[in-house]
Amino acid sequence: MKRRIYWLMPDLASARRAMHDLRQARVDVAHIHFAGPEGMDMTGLHAANVWQTSDVVHAAKTGWLLGTACGIAAGLVAALVFPLFGEGPEWEFAALVGVLGGAVGAWSASMVGISIPSPRLQRFEGAIAEGQILLMVDLPAARVREVEDMLQTAHPEARFEGEEGQIPAFR
Repeated sequence: MKRRIYWLMPDLASARRAMHDLRQARVDVAHIHFAGPEGMDMTGLHAANVWQTSDVVHAAKTGWLLGTACGIAAGLVAALVFPLFGEGPEWEFAALVGVLGGAVGAWSASMVGISIPSPRLQRFEGAIAEGQILLMVDLPAARVREVEDMLQTAHPEARFEGEEGQIPAFR
């Protein structure tokens, strides 16, 4: 698991310098994410994608859970009431419908979740709308203090906005 640190950069020039400094500190580009106002030219920055800016992960997990539950319920009813082979219940059919229900639920909920802004970033909406740029860096816990100190020293114009734990590695 990683920890995510948040910084607000006042402008593009500052954000680009921070990107350079993070690369010099050997932070992998895949773990550096910038979110700016809609339509801003993010050239030279690793722009945040839907994994960081939307609620897609939470929505997919919720959809998977609800879809699996509904699928198992429907599969059990179908297995007990309409057996395909013989007289007894078809438990394998119930399991298959449960798995399919989970897959359909996760897929459909993620299509909705991709259009919902991340609740984690709601507190930054005003600053981003004013033209500031949000920097998110995902780091192993052992490197957090080192990178925070480097950013504080090299970028006094930036504002540290907090740290969040338990960021899955694939985000």
